[in-house]
Amino acid sequence: MKAFTYTRAKDPVEAARIVASEPGAKFIAGGTNLLDLMKLEIETPTHLVDVQDLKLDAIDATDGGGLRIGALVSNTRLAADKRVRRDYAVLTRAIVAGASGQLRNKATTAGNLLQRTRCPYFYDPNMACNKRKPGSGCAAIGGYSRQLGVIGTSDACIATYPGDMAVALRVLDAGVETVKGDGQRRTIPIADFHRLWGDRPDRDTVLEKGELITAVTLPKPVGGTHLYRKVRDRSSYAFALVSVAAVIAKDGTGRVAFGGMAPRPWRVEAAEGAMPRGAKAVAAQVFADARPTRDNAFKLTLAERTLASVIAEAREMAA
Repeated sequence: MKAFTYTRAKDPVEAARIVASEPGAKFIAGGTNLLDLMKLEIETPTHLVDVQDLKLDAIDATDGGGLRIGALVSNTRLAADKRVRRDYAVLTRAIVAGASGQLRNKATTAGNLLQRTRCPYFYDPNMACNKRKPGSGCAAIGGYSRQLGVIGTSDACIATYPGDMAVALRVLDAGVETVKGDGQRRTIPIADFHRLWGDRPDRDTVLEKGELITAVTLPKPVGGTHLYRKVRDRSSYAFALVSVAAVIAKDGTGRVAFGGMAPRPWRVEAAEGAMPRGAKAVAAQVFADARPTRDNAFKLTLAERTLASVIAEAREMAA
């Protein structure tokens, strides 16, 4: 691990200002992803700004009937909140499907959104990776790609976004509140938060330098059956080959987003009108532009079958 300096910020704007003004500076909260990357010297920040004292750890009701979740709320606390379990159950299910209890105790809401890909070539400094070193190439293209992306990828990168929580947030139409070093605030729709790789796969999100996440907002609850199904190589502590977050009404209409398939949680709203006709009709539209490799083409069939299982379970629960 390379040497770095450290500041414990007391105010969100102050924290954002420091990171915006210092090259090589990064925020740190739970550190469940960043510290691992620093140990491997994949991330080499010269200065860390600790945001744990910023009091961004409340879950509050909003005037619109939704919830505002502070950036520092732990994954464990968020999943266990009675309002989340009652009204946004897909979110609880997605969080519990991720990582381990110990990591969920430490991981934060904002940090979970910002976790980086688990592509094996990204984690190996001896391999070419445009995400780690822009312009160096992508060893995954033409390499072993079983766990990697089938849609939304580019000629520069085929890595996937690895998280579970964000897939549920995508179905729920969440927003991401931020603040910049000059005090300017904005709310980014979760649909726009994670970038497609294009020719800049080193940029995971639309956040600007020094822009700090302060909260995630959930709109008024969506009725129906909330389900999250994660298919992985082992039953725990593994990232999704395919995951499905769904909210399905009694009449078969609903929303669905997929994880493990793309650079960001993958949802195609136009395809959701086909939900009453079944998984095959939905998948045909959602993955119409897929570009799978020989190693991961099976994901398309797996995604369709996983959605079919989720739809069947929702029908049983609603009966």
